[in-house]
Amino acid sequence: MLQATPLTEGWILRHEGEALPAVVPGCVHTDLLAAGVIPDPFLGLGETEVAWVGRREWTYETDLPPVNGHEQTDLVFDGLDTVAEILLDGRLLGRTRNMHRSYRFDVTGMAGRLSVRFVSAYAEAEAVRGKLGERPATYAEPFQYLRKMACSFGWDWGPTLVTAGIWRPVRLERWSTARIARVRPLVSVEQGLGVVELAVDVERSRVEAPLTVEASVGGVRARAAVDGTSAVVRLEVPDVRLWWPRGYGEQPLYDVELTLLHEDRPLDGWRRRVGFRTVELDRSADEHGTGFTFVLNGERLFARGVNWIPDDVFPSRITRERYRERLAQAAGAGVDLVRVWGGGIYESEDFYDACDELGLLVWQDFPFACAAYPEEQPLRGEVEAEARENVVRLMPHPSLVLWNGNNENLWGFRDWGWEERLAGDSWGEGYYLGVLPRVVAELDPTRPYTAGSPWSGSWDHHPNDPAHGTHHSWEVWNRLDYAEYRSEVPRFVAEFGWQAPPAHATLARALPGEVLAADSPGVLHHQKADDGNGKLRRGLERHFAFPEGDFDRWHYLMQVNQARAVAAGIEHWRSHWPVCAGTVVWQLNDCWPVTSWAAVDGDGREKPLYHELRRLYADRLLTVQVRGQELVLAVVNQAGEPWAGVLRLRRMSVDGGVLDEAEVDFRADRRTVADVTVPPELVPVGPKEFLVADAGGSGGADRGAAAGASGSWGTDAEAEAGRAPEAGACASQGAGAGVGMAAAARADQRPDTEAGTDAEAGAGRAPQAGACASQGAGAGMAAAARADQRPDAETGTGAQAGAGHDGGTETNAAAGANADQRPDTEAGADACASHDAGAGVHAAAEASPAPDGARALYFPSPDREIPYARPEFDVSVAPGAVTVTARTLVRDLLLQADRLDPAARADRGLVTLLPGERVTIGVSGWETPDADTARSALYCLEPSR
Repeated sequence: MLQATPLTEGWILRHEGEALPAVVPGCVHTDLLAAGVIPDPFLGLGETEVAWVGRREWTYETDLPPVNGHEQTDLVFDGLDTVAEILLDGRLLGRTRNMHRSYRFDVTGMAGRLSVRFVSAYAEAEAVRGKLGERPATYAEPFQYLRKMACSFGWDWGPTLVTAGIWRPVRLERWSTARIARVRPLVSVEQGLGVVELAVDVERSRVEAPLTVEASVGGVRARAAVDGTSAVVRLEVPDVRLWWPRGYGEQPLYDVELTLLHEDRPLDGWRRRVGFRTVELDRSADEHGTGFTFVLNGERLFARGVNWIPDDVFPSRITRERYRERLAQAAGAGVDLVRVWGGGIYESEDFYDACDELGLLVWQDFPFACAAYPEEQPLRGEVEAEARENVVRLMPHPSLVLWNGNNENLWGFRDWGWEERLAGDSWGEGYYLGVLPRVVAELDPTRPYTAGSPWSGSWDHHPNDPAHGTHHSWEVWNRLDYAEYRSEVPRFVAEFGWQAPPAHATLARALPGEVLAADSPGVLHHQKADDGNGKLRRGLERHFAFPEGDFDRWHYLMQVNQARAVAAGIEHWRSHWPVCAGTVVWQLNDCWPVTSWAAVDGDGREKPLYHELRRLYADRLLTVQVRGQELVLAVVNQAGEPWAGVLRLRRMSVDGGVLDEAEVDFRADRRTVADVTVPPELVPVGPKEFLVADAGGSGGADRGAAAGASGSWGTDAEAEAGRAPEAGACASQGAGAGVGMAAAARADQRPDTEAGTDAEAGAGRAPQAGACASQGAGAGMAAAARADQRPDAETGTGAQAGAGHDGGTETNAAAGANADQRPDTEAGADACASHDAGAGVHAAAEASPAPDGARALYFPSPDREIPYARPEFDVSVAPGAVTVTARTLVRDLLLQADRLDPAARADRGLVTLLPGERVTIGVSGWETPDADTARSALYCLEPSR
């Protein structure tokens, strides 16, 4: 039987005549960091201090022991980054030039000093460029001239840390007679039968030996003879259980085992897990253009997706547990599709195993991104070799549903001036429309292939035509207000997004000793987008007064704006299902601490956007949309059962009064969207009015984690419209943007309407002695409903959230994220305390939301024009919980849990409360809860000055 021996011990890295301890798998940067030779490039300006590493040559060495007992011994590298020569006692075994391939060398009967010498990736790329000629790209770095992870050369969210090293496992394999060289599993469902066809290639050391293969799956076994060096064995499994994406069914996985035999003696084995499902991509033409709809097991679905980048700029550090954690975060946000972006890598088996288990569909880009790629040698042969290897490697995974040729290169050729600059030179079209589809059709005909993203399907249409195929929507972030997402209905939105800074604790760790400011040196260095902070500012000023000189308010508002921007797009596009059949947010994750488009930051902390995705990607979503001249409630039901019930509509004024209300029946059948017209008398007009829509109804439980599902909600059973705050209640004071919110004062403390109103007060800053003011940002609504109106116990169910804003209309029901944040200063001794745990100023009636309920809010004016009153609310704490009870409308309330403790996490993000409503936010990782500290970590919107 083949024996494999990992080679993980005894490696050294040669540096300046020294032998540094080396970790394999690993890379030069991590070894130099462990040895104290370089600073951490993730901290401060460390990235610039280690730029020299990528320009050097490096050598790894170990001793290869003598081995006996088998006819052949192979040295196998699963991944070498990137251009290397491998020597054994000075004898050249071979050379490599592709990070995305594995390599095998015959070392039978050999032993001695093993050396792996890496050439600088820069040197190789520049040599190839000199030979093949200049090609245009989005970035100046020469990443398109070698087969290496492109984003190691930097991106608009990533550092330039050009790596080298043995980045995947290395081992010795000893075998006799024959070994399994490749297994290509074709898995299908045919009239209820699960079919597994295994195409097996073998390598022989004895040509004449008779060989057979034996396979089993689901209790079914079959044998086949090896003809020369190949065999095919077919297994049919009756009554097979189908694998479904999450939310549509279960994810049963079947073990497939294959054994290579010589005269019934096992020589080698192969084991994988498979799932039985069918996948189609409906790209048929219709009256709207050309579709792009995934069909799984005959079920058409709206893809709720995120883009994935390498989770660390040093991929060898990503463990199986880290993959699982990050992908579980995706699943927890309601995601059912993950696109592996083309500037990264083919991920490890751990990634795809987790997706198989979690029911996450995988869209896999081939590694080409944002550049013209030469098609001549030495690159052309490498491209086909890596494609063949990785297509076969990833075929067993049922989660994999699409092969995509590239990221934005077809678009770049047409729109970014490449065609003129290339003047007939090759640029990659031959890969995307020739080599790659041919390889997929030959090796993996069970899955669809698309030439690129975006791609309209042919050159008959513009590559990024929203009416045809996939579309990338970047005009909004780069130039326009996010309200413009609503100006078109693409068939499938494969990229769009909005930036925000990471969690406060993430920034504090990454920038030790720095006084944080939007334009401080470290914050700017950890912002890689072209004019990134300028775009953030312009995007914010369309909705809020810019908080000059107040970093905490800037930080909070930028995170609010990110959540609102993404919500504006997803709500609009989901409301147009089935014309639009998917959204893939840019992006889920980060590879280091940085201001970016990510929902989960570089330290793994969720931004408010993450929790907003939980609402936006829930099976059931209620959203206010404009249809022609009418305002409608779009009832989006992606669940497998109908959603029916009653909509409660209220037109409210910003002073807390209910101006009009009505109840309307609704019904949305399974996997459909139903529009309910808002009666004209309930349409809000001007900056002083807004619409509240609450849906309750029958149907099965929501598969999504809708915002609101994770917290407890209640209403003040005694709240009256216009009631003044009781003695001891603490008024929040505004300075035009969000700051840490003080809650109600202790009963023995008098609210001071002047205290805490300093326009320079920062979030989390201790109020001055006797101060009792909450600090916030742009919105908080004066008090309860009319005296004859009592908040209904059903309000606040489901996706409880603040309305998002566009330049004129905004419909985001905010659900936001935890940003794990620690207060910069502790609350002063005389600062207002929240009430004791479990006690509010009013006796609130606790009520959990119905699982199929939802709320939508609609404000016809941007925040900067709305005459909000000061937000007022009470805070209480208990182990694992912070409860906030609103006295006024409290908009976009956010507990930045990492300000409580860097290890703390909240189970929800942005929440909007109507007067009298209550939310309980679950908090983990906070060992010593107290109300003052909780209050200092609470933010909401406040009136602009």
